[in-house]
Amino acid sequence: MSTRVHRLTTAQALVRFLAAQYTERDGVRHRLIAGTWGIFGHGNVAGIGQALVEYADVMPYHQGRSEQAMVHAAVGYARHLDRLSAQAVTTSIGPGATNLVTGAALATVNRLPVLLLPGDYFAAHPADPLLQQLEHPVAADVSVNDTLRPVSRYFDRITRPEALLGSAPSAMRVLADPAETGAVTLALPQDVQAQAFDWPAEFFADRVWRVRRPAPDPAELADAAGAIRAAARPLIVAGGGVHHSRAEDALRALADATGVPVACTQAGKGALRHDHPADVGGVGHTGTAVADALARAADLVIGVGTRYSDFTTASGTLFQHPRVRFLNLNITAFDAHKLAARTLVCDARTGLEALTEALGGHRVDGAYTAEYRAGKERWERVVQAALRAGDDSAVPTQTQVIGALDQVVGEPDVVINAAGSLPGDLHKLWRARSRRQYHLEYGYSCMGYEIPAAVGVQQAAPGTPVWALVGDGTYLMNPTEIVTAVQENLPVKLVVLQNHGYASIGGLSESVGAERFGTAYRYRAADGSFTGDPLPVDLAANAASLGMAVLRPRTVAELRAALATARAANRPTCVYVETDPAPTAPPAEAWWDVPVAEVAARPAAAEARAVYERAAAGRRRHL
Repeated sequence: MSTRVHRLTTAQALVRFLAAQYTERDGVRHRLIAGTWGIFGHGNVAGIGQALVEYADVMPYHQGRSEQAMVHAAVGYARHLDRLSAQAVTTSIGPGATNLVTGAALATVNRLPVLLLPGDYFAAHPADPLLQQLEHPVAADVSVNDTLRPVSRYFDRITRPEALLGSAPSAMRVLADPAETGAVTLALPQDVQAQAFDWPAEFFADRVWRVRRPAPDPAELADAAGAIRAAARPLIVAGGGVHHSRAEDALRALADATGVPVACTQAGKGALRHDHPADVGGVGHTGTAVADALARAADLVIGVGTRYSDFTTASGTLFQHPRVRFLNLNITAFDAHKLAARTLVCDARTGLEALTEALGGHRVDGAYTAEYRAGKERWERVVQAALRAGDDSAVPTQTQVIGALDQVVGEPDVVINAAGSLPGDLHKLWRARSRRQYHLEYGYSCMGYEIPAAVGVQQAAPGTPVWALVGDGTYLMNPTEIVTAVQENLPVKLVVLQNHGYASIGGLSESVGAERFGTAYRYRAADGSFTGDPLPVDLAANAASLGMAVLRPRTVAELRAALATARAANRPTCVYVETDPAPTAPPAEAWWDVPVAEVAARPAAAEARAVYERAAAGRRRHL
């Protein structure tokens, strides 16, 4: 080992270390930490801030406007690059640090890597309480950064410079590991950031973290192949792990060889192209009629890279075959063992390729193939009718907005959404043309994700048309990174659907007996309710004030033209459309458990409870 050392501050050493980290998969190398987002305050400006100036030639810096939004941008970036490259986020202490929590939770729920570098209080405690310090009367080592512990896959507080020598590589290990990844937090006390230390030269050497493709256990593989051969009505449920592994070709090969139909979760949509004969669309509460019918009758459900959220399982009511069993292929044993499944704990691509080989010559019965293909054709007619319905001169419905966008986008476009009623409509109706076109964050379903995520995806894929679809509720929560897109001249396309309130929760509220209480953006009426005229909020003017070009179509025909103009634009562009709030998408094909008041005086709640109890009676525990 060399005895050569570099005398640097802790912050300088960390930035230099991060610049030398790489991932490698299938022989292709990527920067693990490709850049750092930051908002500076007294908790990081003299430490990490100075280090980013010192090493600007090796660590790109991105200026954000909201700490939460910076995390969302980094997550969008990492997701689009299949978790092989990530970004860091630095903040000051106190509120800057706690603003990271929502983004960190989103990253960890979705198994997406992001490195968080919040400032922290002085390790030496020279003058407690500091500005923005939370004092704990019996635990002096507690800080607000501890709120990041439960939402981080790895957490450390670097209280001495040399502690970084062990913690920094541990943080990289977790970020690069597909079975462990999520938010990683290194909390950096203000004084430690600026302290100098003699760092061994080896700490700054290029380091490659190989992203493994573990193969399935031979005994598990044989058992899995036997289960598929024995099944009369198998169904594959493709999750986000298919995309992260770049296993789409392997999945298609398995479907082509065996004829097993493929349904998809929100994260897995696009695992097969929409026009592949085996693709039956979304599954679960927001799924298609054909996929949910197949799920109800499936005797073997093959989950590939899925977490089986309640939307996928229809809160435990979807898989109703009396002898249904599960076979889960997943990189994590935690997810593979869900629903008492047979397991293939392995990489998605490697596992699917091994399954295809093990099943050589096997195909499902021709009658089953004919059944699901006929169901697919029927559903495609439903989709066509929904997307093309209505008068071109009318005010667009939300479904017509989706239909107009469907006509405008090309194969490379990326469509981003996370919350509201759009995820349900998109899951049922969107026709994914490429593997990363459909970008729905539905693990945490975080309002405010879409605009910053579009910035991150645009960074990851320059030249690709990137669309952020938001309602007015989401826009009002987090429009800040419009300014970043303008500053960096990232030509994101923002579609704002103005429906004057929380349309999705309004519909849910009505269905559970809460009577749309508190879900409309209206003036307060004389009786105290929010049932007056719509508020005179002009989000188009707001977007323009932040620097976007803005288009205001009023009809379906104008909308289609505006979307085409936005797609061709070379600057950030907003398409703002007032929508007809009437629901026009096909209704839900499966249940979702939102508990209803067991006792209530108002008739709406009592009626909703009766409906709830009938639906809940169909829940199963798969043991």
